[in-house]
Amino acid sequence: MKNRHATRTTLMASLLVLTMIVVAACGGNNNGGGTNGGNSGGAGGEEQVTLTLSHPWTSPNPDNDVYKARIAAFEEANPNIKIEQDAVAAAQYKTKLFTLATANNLADINVVWPGADLDPLTSGDLLLPLNDYMDNWDGLVREGSLTGYNVDGNQFAIPTKQNYVDIVYYNKELLAQVGYDTFPETYADFIDMVKKLKEAGITPISLGNKEKWPLQSSYISVLAQRFGGADFLEKVVAGEAKFTDPEFVSAVGVIDELTKLEAFNVDANNMDSVQAQDYLIQGKAAMHISSATVDARIRTNNEEGDKFGIALFPSVEGGKGEAGIAAGVSQFGIAISSQLDEAKQEAALKFLEFFVSEDLYQDLTAAGILVPADIEPNSDINPYLQEMMELTSKGSTPVFDAVVPTAAAKELENGLQAITIGRSTPEEVAASTQDELGN
Repeated sequence: MKNRHATRTTLMASLLVLTMIVVAACGGNNNGGGTNGGNSGGAGGEEQVTLTLSHPWTSPNPDNDVYKARIAAFEEANPNIKIEQDAVAAAQYKTKLFTLATANNLADINVVWPGADLDPLTSGDLLLPLNDYMDNWDGLVREGSLTGYNVDGNQFAIPTKQNYVDIVYYNKELLAQVGYDTFPETYADFIDMVKKLKEAGITPISLGNKEKWPLQSSYISVLAQRFGGADFLEKVVAGEAKFTDPEFVSAVGVIDELTKLEAFNVDANNMDSVQAQDYLIQGKAAMHISSATVDARIRTNNEEGDKFGIALFPSVEGGKGEAGIAAGVSQFGIAISSQLDEAKQEAALKFLEFFVSEDLYQDLTAAGILVPADIEPNSDINPYLQEMMELTSKGSTPVFDAVVPTAAAKELENGLQAITIGRSTPEEVAASTQDELGN
């Protein structure tokens, strides 16, 4: 009897343990298992969701550090949502984005650009319209900054920063050495200064065109405005003007003239944009033309920042465009894929609301970055940022590749690089770009 009792007791204990295991397993599934990246087991019983985020925040710029810190803050505040980052260098980012779009394989959340660069993503219904959620940014993000991300009445992304791509950074000491205490106001004086810098053994302009976009974006965007007028690029895309028109040929001719004057460093096409910034910072060149974003690296976070001034490209004789206008664009729009299931879409919208917020704009402003939002800064605006805001306050002209279709923009990039090595002419580059546009 003793053995039977022991056996019975052991059996009952085993059944009790088995019952507890089953109950626990069922309890663990009360919230449902996630699909397409979601699963159970999140903090507090919440569904665990993994979102992929594709972005170009790889270079050592202050704004990139702000973005990545914001992602980390979201994950800390939302332990049930993991952000899996696909970081791609800026020079390759758009190519990869469009390749994934063609394969209908976008990341869950994507950094996108406005205008022409948005078209391949919206024409295939690959992005989620955000119209029903825009109250989150009402009164915060400027209406004009949202326009480039709005297609046929649908809002597809929220921009995170305002950028001007054609800021001329210059070394005050080097310009003073050749008799210029202020930046030239006319193109003729600018060329005169370039010649004097060369005669003094100083490299006039540091250029990092390995990635090809700098000459297209930072140079031709503003040159097209100075020669052709504020609406020249839109007219070309609409078929009302052509790249072969004299105004655009003259704009490209500036690159040809600077090349023949040996204004650029000899290794321009083997150097990237960050290395070109270093040339300026290290005193190896007198000027560098790039975006407002890098002002933080050149001046705000540089102990010797005071020795660098900022300017816009000067007026050109006979040009149709007003001087003092910068080439601007609202950049780094955050967009959500339209292909997500309910759990992932809810998580992605939660990320978007958290990420693009007044806190983000405050952090960017504190880092010396211009933002497309109406905010009252938490602290005094850095004097360098204040100067940048005043410099760009007269209005803006479109950035070339935000208006012109990608294929034509790439054709121009290749042509401009060919000019810098003596293998093409302004007329040939204008003609090949127009052919690629097809209007």
